[in-house]
Amino acid sequence: MNSDTYALKVPGLRLRRLCVGLAIAATSALGIWTMFRILHAGGITPVEIAILILFAVTFSWITVSFWSAVIGFLLNLFNIDPLSLKRRAPGPYHPPARPKGSHSLTALVMPIHNEDVDRVVAGLEATCRDITHLPSDMTVEAFVLSDSTEADVVAREKTQIAALQQRLSGHIRVHYRHRDSNAGRKAGNLGDFCQRWGQHYDFMLVLDADSLMSGDCIIALIDEMMANPRLGLVQTIPIPARQDSLFGRANQFAAALYSPMLATGLSFWHGTAANYYGHNAIIRVAAFTDHCGLPELPGKPPLGGDIHSHDFVEAALLRRAGWQVRMRTDLTGSFEEMPSHILDYAKRDRRWVQGNLQHLRLLTGRGLHALSRIHFLCGALAYLTSLLWLVILTISTLDALVRALIPPNFFTSSYQLFPNWPIAPPNLIMPLLTGTLAMLLMPKLLGLILGLLRQAPAYGGRIRLTLSMLLETLFSMLIAPLMMVFHSRFVIQVISGRTVPWNAQAREGRALPWGMAWKHTWVLAAAGLIWSLATWTYTRDFWLWLTPVWLGLILAAPLVRWSSSLSIGRRLRRAGLLLVPSETQSPTVIAEMHYPEPATEAAEPAAPPKELPKDMPIQSFTRHWNKNPRAFFKRQRN
Repeated sequence: MNSDTYALKVPGLRLRRLCVGLAIAATSALGIWTMFRILHAGGITPVEIAILILFAVTFSWITVSFWSAVIGFLLNLFNIDPLSLKRRAPGPYHPPARPKGSHSLTALVMPIHNEDVDRVVAGLEATCRDITHLPSDMTVEAFVLSDSTEADVVAREKTQIAALQQRLSGHIRVHYRHRDSNAGRKAGNLGDFCQRWGQHYDFMLVLDADSLMSGDCIIALIDEMMANPRLGLVQTIPIPARQDSLFGRANQFAAALYSPMLATGLSFWHGTAANYYGHNAIIRVAAFTDHCGLPELPGKPPLGGDIHSHDFVEAALLRRAGWQVRMRTDLTGSFEEMPSHILDYAKRDRRWVQGNLQHLRLLTGRGLHALSRIHFLCGALAYLTSLLWLVILTISTLDALVRALIPPNFFTSSYQLFPNWPIAPPNLIMPLLTGTLAMLLMPKLLGLILGLLRQAPAYGGRIRLTLSMLLETLFSMLIAPLMMVFHSRFVIQVISGRTVPWNAQAREGRALPWGMAWKHTWVLAAAGLIWSLATWTYTRDFWLWLTPVWLGLILAAPLVRWSSSLSIGRRLRRAGLLLVPSETQSPTVIAEMHYPEPATEAAEPAAPPKELPKDMPIQSFTRHWNKNPRAFFKRQRN
């Protein structure tokens, strides 16, 4: 890639956003108008008006993903950079031109809280050892930031980090800090680092406890930050890796095949106001310290108090201050791990529901970029749409049952000679259903086409890739009703005032026993069975259309149990299904990740560097923070 690409000159960004917005608006308007025509047959009732409003929100949400996927597909098909719109240069990575005489010091910061210490050390060591051939103008160190609260975990952290410091001596310096307070959670952990040691470092590359990153990816990110002094944050696309369960492997396959394409489409119109996912991203420390001090939201938790999903907010604050925030969709070597079964996955989503719903309170924040407000809204809609779909299905079912049980009255007046026949428009119903389904499945089909054209051997060959895509699609359709109900329940709990504990995530693969699967899903299975029997008895046409919903609910327990199975996942791997590039072409950082030997004696890690205290000002969303509005809007042009 040529150096001018890294200057982040984004041509025609306003025109891009206008065109994408018009495409989304036109497609949404067509779908909403079609639904209105369908519901309006014979007059529209208050119930149908409610269905129309809910449908408008959910259908518009679908169109955003659809058009982003189409744009990402075309850009990847022709190998075009989503920002510069120039063709990416073939061959090896070419670093951008950096200022002469420059030098950078980067910290790989890993906040941890009561994590599996062996996994933390294994991942961090693999990442550090993969950083070879570091340019002479770069220095990289690692910093483990612990706010663990369990005494035995803290003791093990110190012993294992001390051993890691010895093993990496002469390669990369590793520092360790434990703070007794868990105030602010991860954001507070990073804020404490910035205030005490941030002035030592130019950049910090934030890693989660389950992150893995290749040395080439890390060097490329540092290259970009050094070359562009206006750049505040660069987010990579973390791809799940090292998954064994059926659930984990299906999600790993989907992320590897579809995520880079979708991210490319988003980057096309997000430009330099992209988002931040909280990890596997590099940040300019001075910018973060000066502008990302998070305030407490007024009111009580869950919608008040500490900002939980801090990453979206920090990206918005950086952009508000004039710093560019971008997404690198072409970098490989950025990995993460994920929960191995549906229940742990839902538990993680429950925390994100609370954090993302808090973002709705920031939509009117002073000085925010329009794209930052869109990120807040989309983050909340990612979970609110589940509740909206559930409400639509429930209302539609009740309406269908009422129509089936109560004979229609075609004579609304005692003096009426001819009946008022409702005219159902089947010529509109089928196109709307087909079009909606096509937009839902199109990203998967486009991802498959790119995979067949570009990376088929990395997915086991074209036949296995196609079969894997069909298997993943079937699996995602079956678990969709289950996740819809989980997310709907979480949204209702947050709105009703129930807060969520933020504990360490379970990441290691484990098969769930049948008892636990039934314990968490028997109510859903019973509801699905009742739903199916009621519609089968009174309105079989509607029962047929609801098949994906009631079937997924009835099969909830088997789906939870079987999808957590490590043996099923491994058998699929041996059969060449759901394979991903990180398995067939395993990068060094994954292939050489090994758990450390158990430490025999307690040890204390070496002291961290000398502190250089610096204040981290708390930001405000309620008053204008900038004293020079003209300069502020000039910085926001791109």
